[in-house]
Amino acid sequence: MWRFFSSLRAKRARVALFAAAFAACAFGGCGLGRQKDVRAVLAEPYPKKLSEWHLFKSTRDGLRPNTGVVPYDLNTPLFSDYASKHRFVWMPAGVAADYRDDGPFDFPVGTIFLKTFAFPREGARGGERLIETRLLVHTAGGWVPLPYIWNREEDEAFLRLVPDPVEVHWIDAAGTHHDFTYQIPNTNECHECHDNNKVLLPIGPKARNLNKTYAYDDGGDNQIAHLTRIGYLRGAPVLDAIPRAPKWDDASDGSLDDRAKAYLDNNCAHCHQPGGTGGYTGVDFRYGHFDLGHVGICKRPNSAGVMGDLEFDLVPGNAAESILLFRMESVAPKVMMPQIGRDVVHVEGVELIREWIASMEGQSCGAGEAKSATQGF
Repeated sequence: MWRFFSSLRAKRARVALFAAAFAACAFGGCGLGRQKDVRAVLAEPYPKKLSEWHLFKSTRDGLRPNTGVVPYDLNTPLFSDYASKHRFVWMPAGVAADYRDDGPFDFPVGTIFLKTFAFPREGARGGERLIETRLLVHTAGGWVPLPYIWNREEDEAFLRLVPDPVEVHWIDAAGTHHDFTYQIPNTNECHECHDNNKVLLPIGPKARNLNKTYAYDDGGDNQIAHLTRIGYLRGAPVLDAIPRAPKWDDASDGSLDDRAKAYLDNNCAHCHQPGGTGGYTGVDFRYGHFDLGHVGICKRPNSAGVMGDLEFDLVPGNAAESILLFRMESVAPKVMMPQIGRDVVHVEGVELIREWIASMEGQSCGAGEAKSATQGF
């Protein structure tokens, strides 16, 4: 009898150990069992845990995407407090996005974009600390933003429609300490940047941003060619005919003028374009639509009013008198630009725009030269 109960206890212990190991590996991925297919949830209630989507095989020592979850990058991305960003896209079988020369591609229902924000981890452990993973899910009723916030152990992220701020501490390559409160936009604030004509849309995945080589696991390839090859994109022309935005911080990748325009396109144009939440200002920062008459030159602002002794959005040849630069250098609420999505000043981006304004042919913006306030920044 003693042997029977001893054997039974041993079997139960083995079962418990296996169950615990399987649970621990279900999201971390350690080779137990068959990897689950991506679970596309296109209606409420949405999963409370990121792991329930099955988008990653593992999050240990880097994000390992599941089958069909394709990484991508942008030539010039939006600045977000120096966070590194890991972007992926997934689509259901049998559908593809339609290519567009301008604006985001037309992505089919069922598409899931995911973007993880991370900062260098302090201490001997090294690597990156995962902060948040934002999903943008294309449902039958439109695109739905879902922010998932990583726990302290970084083994799970939880859906938080109104996330709490996160304290961030890290040291950059130059030895500079960065200590600030990282503000995560809530789902309502997502509309401020993503809405165009009151329709929420993706921002980054445009031809000009995706037209670059990416180092995939099986080798480097142009992203648009790769998406076409795997069946995620249709209708793309030959690569030579596809527009391309330069990398803003690579002086060998374009002129100062082109790189500044690329920076403004990806950091400002999601609002400052026709149909955007800042479209009423008349300022249009879209790359490929750049017109010096619509970037605030000698125009008084109609949104924030006069700031200090500054009167004009952009004064050619004089960055110090330009409200555009003043707002980029500010972290004050209702003054800073962009108004959400950053909590610190992008020093290098500010210097690029400062140099760009200084390179313009100087002119005085007197009272008689001021343009209509309805076209202000």
